[in-house]
Amino acid sequence: MQQELLHLTYNEFNELESYEFELPQDTVIEGIFEQEDNEKQMAIRKLNFTLCILLVVLIAVTTISYYFATATEMKLNNLSRETTVFNDENVELENQLDKLKSFNNVDASMQKNNLLTKAKQVIEVEEVDSANIAKSTVDNKKIFNWSVGY
Repeated sequence: MQQELLHLTYNEFNELESYEFELPQDTVIEGIFEQEDNEKQMAIRKLNFTLCILLVVLIAVTTISYYFATATEMKLNNLSRETTVFNDENVELENQLDKLKSFNNVDASMQKNNLLTKAKQVIEVEEVDSANIAKSTVDNKKIFNWSVGY
């Protein structure tokens, strides 16, 4: 029968298709085969493709947002360093200003009281006995006024 099927012409084979006939057992492959559901597989493929595109878009958005976040953080770090440097310079300048103000205040008080003027007259004094100076008492009751600040 198998040899007969091989020798059939195309037209004869099409005529045989309209009739039901059994193939010989030797030509049939035995096993358990799953039936394919083409509509279900196409739907799954479309869903997978859509999800892949969505995943690629989300990865791109995440990468771009990470870039901007990193760039912003770098700018903030630079501003923080510059602020620290300016604060340190400010402290040094404040110390120099305080020093200059204190010198200015001392100079102004010296000019106001005329303490640095030359003597107009020289006074001659007799020699003093050092033994008598040691015995004399010093007035310890005077209060010394300390000045704070400038």
